[in-house]
Amino acid sequence: MLKRDFLKNGLLTMVGALVSPAVLAAAHEEGLLREARATPMADGPFTLPALPYAFNALEPHIDAKTMEIHHDAHHKTYVSKLNEAVAGKPEEKLSLAQLLASASKQPDAIRNNAGGHWNHSFFWQILSPKGGGRPTSALAAAINKDFGSYDKFVEEFTKAATGRFGSGWAWLIHDKKANKLSITSTPNQDNPLMDLPGMQRGTPILGLDVWEHAYYLKHQNKRPDYIKTFWSVVNWGEVSSRYEESRKG
Repeated sequence: MLKRDFLKNGLLTMVGALVSPAVLAAAHEEGLLREARATPMADGPFTLPALPYAFNALEPHIDAKTMEIHHDAHHKTYVSKLNEAVAGKPEEKLSLAQLLASASKQPDAIRNNAGGHWNHSFFWQILSPKGGGRPTSALAAAINKDFGSYDKFVEEFTKAATGRFGSGWAWLIHDKKANKLSITSTPNQDNPLMDLPGMQRGTPILGLDVWEHAYYLKHQNKRPDYIKTFWSVVNWGEVSSRYEESRKG
């Protein structure tokens, strides 16, 4: 190695060491966003839903840049890749619910991207700029019955979200047959609607994305901080509506 190359490489190493992981992560996510915007959505039966609020509407709890990248890059990619995965196949005629219900029979490209599409479409709805507080009425009573108290529920949900190794989700689900609420977690983009071996199945009424791209720009590796701030934006009205639909459906 020439002396100038040695010095150049040494300088690059020193600069790299001075750049924080958060800065590197932000650059990576910005790159994903630029790429996603430059790439047309693959044609198909599935479409990207618009956010029901502005990117900055959940601040200071969830920052605008994270919401923009999460929706316009990550969610868009799941939808586009799902359209590519079902193109020209019988699955092209199935609904998203049908794809989830038959996930055990689907190739990974369909299972993962169908899960990613459904999970994020659900997630946007159970967040709100006017969120926070506590559930009321029938949902509050059910939480008290099945967990002992709201505080105990939050403790158990937080434990599930914190304890999910790697990427995944934490869920509050309703089992209509038993008329019972439960907390569970799933890896990657799986969810409790999928017919997967060992899966605790039920109707999701609350969910939390604990993939790092959901919180790293603001909280870095401090997942517990992200989980704590999540409670300030929960749309309990939507969660209650989904609970009532599950009970009566």
